[in-house]
Amino acid sequence: MHSGAFGALREQLLGAASEFAGASGSLAEILSGLVDDVDRALREELEIFPVCHHSPASALSMVRRLHEKRPKVIYLELCEDLTPLLTELRNCRLPVALQAFASDLDGFPPAAGPLSVVAPITEASAEYQAIAYALETPGVELVLVDRSCDHVFQWLPQEKGQEAGEGDAPKEQAEHGEDANLHGDAVGLEIGDLRPGFAELEEFLLHHGKVRHWSEWWDQYVEQPLVSADYDTYRQVMVLIGSLFRRLRPTRGERRTVDEDRERYMWTRIREHLATSGADPADCVYVCGAFHAASRVEEFGLAAPATSFEISPRTATRWLYGLIPSSHSAIEAQFGLAPGSVSVAAATWSKAVSRQGVETFRLAGQKGAAKRGGKAKPAPAPAPDGPHEVVDRLSGFLAQPRTLDKLDEAELLGWCVDIVRLARRNGYLSSTADAIAVFETSILLAGMRGRARPTPYDFQDAAVTCIEKDSVPGRRDVRRLCEILLGGDRVGVVGYEALPPLAREVFDRLEPLGLDLSKRTVQRSLMDLTASPELVPCSDLLWRLRFLLPQGAVRPIMGERGLGERSIQESWDLALGRHQRDIIELGYEGVTVEQVLEQRLRRRVWDPEATAATALSAVEDAVVFLGGDRLADELGARAVELLAAERTVDSAPEVLRRIRRLLAYYRGRGTDLPGWCAEFATVGYAHYCTLLPTACADGDTGVRQVGAMLGFLFSMESVALALGCDRTQLELAVRQCAPEQPAKVALVWAAECHLGLLPLAELRSRCDELLDNPLVVPSFPLYLTGFVQAAEPVPALTGFVVEVVSKAFGLLPDHVLLPWLPKLITMLKDQAAESMPLLVREAGRTFPGTLAGLDSWTPPWSAPSVPTRPATRPAGGPVAELLMSHRAACDAAAVLLGYDDPWATAGTPGNPEVNTLLSTHPATALAVAALLT
Repeated sequence: MHSGAFGALREQLLGAASEFAGASGSLAEILSGLVDDVDRALREELEIFPVCHHSPASALSMVRRLHEKRPKVIYLELCEDLTPLLTELRNCRLPVALQAFASDLDGFPPAAGPLSVVAPITEASAEYQAIAYALETPGVELVLVDRSCDHVFQWLPQEKGQEAGEGDAPKEQAEHGEDANLHGDAVGLEIGDLRPGFAELEEFLLHHGKVRHWSEWWDQYVEQPLVSADYDTYRQVMVLIGSLFRRLRPTRGERRTVDEDRERYMWTRIREHLATSGADPADCVYVCGAFHAASRVEEFGLAAPATSFEISPRTATRWLYGLIPSSHSAIEAQFGLAPGSVSVAAATWSKAVSRQGVETFRLAGQKGAAKRGGKAKPAPAPAPDGPHEVVDRLSGFLAQPRTLDKLDEAELLGWCVDIVRLARRNGYLSSTADAIAVFETSILLAGMRGRARPTPYDFQDAAVTCIEKDSVPGRRDVRRLCEILLGGDRVGVVGYEALPPLAREVFDRLEPLGLDLSKRTVQRSLMDLTASPELVPCSDLLWRLRFLLPQGAVRPIMGERGLGERSIQESWDLALGRHQRDIIELGYEGVTVEQVLEQRLRRRVWDPEATAATALSAVEDAVVFLGGDRLADELGARAVELLAAERTVDSAPEVLRRIRRLLAYYRGRGTDLPGWCAEFATVGYAHYCTLLPTACADGDTGVRQVGAMLGFLFSMESVALALGCDRTQLELAVRQCAPEQPAKVALVWAAECHLGLLPLAELRSRCDELLDNPLVVPSFPLYLTGFVQAAEPVPALTGFVVEVVSKAFGLLPDHVLLPWLPKLITMLKDQAAESMPLLVREAGRTFPGTLAGLDSWTPPWSAPSVPTRPATRPAGGPVAELLMSHRAACDAAAVLLGYDDPWATAGTPGNPEVNTLLSTHPATALAVAALLT
């Protein structure tokens, strides 16, 4: 025989197990263990209050118990290092989340950061009622006893592990609200995570409960029956559910180990506090999840013997703490709840408080504290001291048939009318007939699911069936409209006093704009910086915030900020209220926006994956957003180091584009070039000269990269030579290039022509030979690609490039030209955007400007050559004698013009007309001779 308050229930369950399971002892062991867990938890000297996260039934029971017992110490399952944040809840509008953030890691892998932990708080939660009671009642101490945030990540790899045989809970596929990402990628902490440990049990409960998801099952079979239950019944039922889910979870596994370590941690902290404070356990309450209330660890209870469990020390990671806004959809998305379930819980809480007249606890000065109508019932007298007698309430609760709520026609009619009105506002063609259909369908669905009163989930299904039909005219579907109707996605706000210094400074510095930036709406700001120079600091701050915050927080409509560019008028769309979390997390990185921006730029250039292009980008951002030369010089010196250490030329196009822009900015400023710019030019000149032959021979290096290298060498040549570099190094590098790809061959030819190693006439003849060779014609477009790329590094060849392209379009057959055209267009769009203005300008000078002139136009490269006159002996006279006596200058000029023997044989008659002219008018020749002598 089993004695105790639950002896009869235990005997009844064992008899049922024997009848249904026969000789098998597994079922009997589980059912008996459930009763044992309840008995053990209720007989503990320290009162254990089991809760479920964001449960209105838990919150109502907590309120009633606090009024009745008036405890002096409350032990709460929450990270112990979050205690200083609790008083800041006075300055916020719920829901908000307590956050711990760490970016400077010490003891964790560097790639794991930044680390973030959040614990959402809503009004309809037992933990908030306990916090409000403790902070507003003099002489009450609130002690957080759960592991620290540092321990959360110390144990996180174990939590992520999953043993074989443990299935995942089904994930909701429905879309959450627009604010579902308010928590970012933070790890969520919740009190009382009650959910089956494997998918088969959850599927069984959903199937037999005739519901779609776990949130609906919990609301229907746990929340609603316990909302009006007395404290003893609530407590026993919650421990029973926690014990059930605990025993039906695999006994071995990393998650089970972590849960048990958390329980050991909390009981250790409780005993330590009782020993140091001398508090009476009769005046204390331990608030924890129902899963932990049924714990079987050795450390459970105040009378437990000493064990070898030791709390590991925290790492040296520096944690920062604050509050961030939360929302119902963010809580649902992070903890895997069904969309709208937290809103339904909030509506259940409000209705139960009004109906039962319970006086809830609220922090003084709490924002959004709406005064409840009606007169609250007087609080019960405090419970008498002494041990509380355990009475079996489970037997009656489990044996009594389920009470079916009566149909509340007024409430359902109101829902139906409001959803039709809301649907019409969002583009649906709904009418009164749809309201009647939703009403009748809700009652029908509730009856099919075994309940007399339609729940919000029944109403939601009926509305989708009757209104949505086959299309969604707007961006909100009917299911989302029902969530808005039943309470909406309530979004919390962190008050100004609870913000970190950086966030407060941002709002203070933007105050001259005259906007209420705490609103969640998008606000337009118009600034005339010439007429209102006091707004220039606001403009500078907005550009910095645009760089730091996600897209959409601050968006410029008119105005631009770049190197040497400043707008005189700007227009901005500001949504800082929607991105309050991002601004708060900026405060974890520094004290001012400028400090955060400087730190991010430094981290970018000192990242192990940083390149020279990355560093040049950081230099540009430093100049544009911060001004001054100190940080830019530091980042520029880092760019020189990265360039010298690179072994590939993948980022050469970006390096060329950015260094040209920076050089143009510094030269336009009218000052000397910074030292790092000169060093970058010399180091880059030697670096790319060294890598050029290898890049030309490497098949993995693109034509654009080789063209960018040549562009850097040719554009930086004057600066590099002035600083001591040798041009012979470049000539040797070009001579050593032996490319195999036709495009790179064309690039090397263009480089040789630019250096004077290949005459233009010979380059033209080579291209003509390629067009005349039928074996090379199919690959000639590849040569054209190289010549087009060469127009940017060698702009003197732009006319020749136009000539080659024109010849190709005129001579290449269609079966070669047509397949190449899409590739040419794509290449010009993606890779040769810088060359297009040059080519278009040169083509405009070459081709006729009218259609009529095109008929009679002859290309310059196709015009017949003009025959040259034979060389003659210079005419006689002082000039001729002078030239004949000093032939060196004429010989040099003749070589440049292409003449081999400019001197005719003496005595051969020259041009008679010239001789006659010089003889008739000798004054000009004599004057020139006198000037030269």
